[in-house]
Amino acid sequence: MLSLPAREAHVCVARHFAAELLQSWSVPESERDSAVLIIDELAANAAQYGRERMTLLLVLDDRTLHIVVSDYGTAAEHPHSEIAPDEHGRGTGIVHCLAQSTEIHQTRSGREVRARLRCSA
Repeated sequence: MLSLPAREAHVCVARHFAAELLQSWSVPESERDSAVLIIDELAANAAQYGRERMTLLLVLDDRTLHIVVSDYGTAAEHPHSEIAPDEHGRGTGIVHCLAQSTEIHQTRSGREVRARLRCSA
């Protein structure tokens, strides 16, 4: 588990943490790359639309990698003018294509996104 401020600058920290952990768990490179891409997209969404803090939880259980990204705190105001309309919204599609399943839960303190990915580690 990794908890960070929900800021765009911390997305790379989540990505590197996940890559190193998955490598230490002997997750094959192609599956690790897919998982890191999912984590990158979910963390970026938490940083962009989320709240004060984000948490990444990774669990490898019975050949399934469970990825949970949560954000907590007060919703942040973000200007949308810096995002080109044709570059917006692709991340969710990428996550849905790579993951075996995804779930989004709204909680009292924020949002939780879960993705599952088969792993042969």
